[in-house]
Amino acid sequence: MYVEERGSGTALLLIHGFGVDHRILSNLSPMLDELGGWRQIFIDLPGHGKTPIGDIQGSQGVVNAVEDWIRDYMGGKPFAVIGNSFGGMVARCIAHDMRDQVLGLATVAGVFVNAHERRTLPGTTVLHEDRELIESLGETGEDYAQMAVVQTADHAAAFKKYVMPGIELADRNALHAISAQYSLEQEPEDQHPEAFTKPSLFITGRQDQVVGYRDAWHRIEHYPRASFAVLDAAGHNVHLEQQTLTEALVKNWLERITAERQ
Repeated sequence: MYVEERGSGTALLLIHGFGVDHRILSNLSPMLDELGGWRQIFIDLPGHGKTPIGDIQGSQGVVNAVEDWIRDYMGGKPFAVIGNSFGGMVARCIAHDMRDQVLGLATVAGVFVNAHERRTLPGTTVLHEDRELIESLGETGEDYAQMAVVQTADHAAAFKKYVMPGIELADRNALHAISAQYSLEQEPEDQHPEAFTKPSLFITGRQDQVVGYRDAWHRIEHYPRASFAVLDAAGHNVHLEQQTLTEALVKNWLERITAERQ
């Protein structure tokens, strides 16, 4: 598993989404550096970035591989985990399968319903369109436009920096092998029905046409220590389009974890 680390302190595992790589969540690093006390551990999931897929088949295989890596890399040390999109699904599994070791769980535009046709999704919405900007981005423009709810130069620059490198590096055959068995054997909340009582955070985008926002809320009673947030003017890249709010919510989540340990 390809790993990049930053900072020191309590381990915080950051897991990216499908078809990108570890860089998609690295926009949170300056805030985490300023907060201090957190050892940021970024990984590339199998079949993404610099991690080969090997013989892994399907999403469950990805989850199993990451959990095996955690046991080897971290031993029995406690850690918090945050996952984006597909990585949010992986993070939910880790939090339940390794509950005694996990200090807290967060997802950012996380997958809560595997099958796309079963998701409750809003229609595609663009609150601010800038065709001149899209055209100026060249080949990146259409990739950006597919996700952007508010099209601005700053958001486009963040997309080019944090999202596009992973898209360009992704192993298409590996993505196909995973997506062919995308659904988990069982959702973690169903497999482990006891409430998850560690500090949690679920951030969704009001205009997210990829995973939506309603499906996360269906699990609200399973997470009695969770903050749930639906951010307006934000799609599937909610943490880039609403970075300030996302940072504030993540900071609050980490502070709640710290307080819980004192």
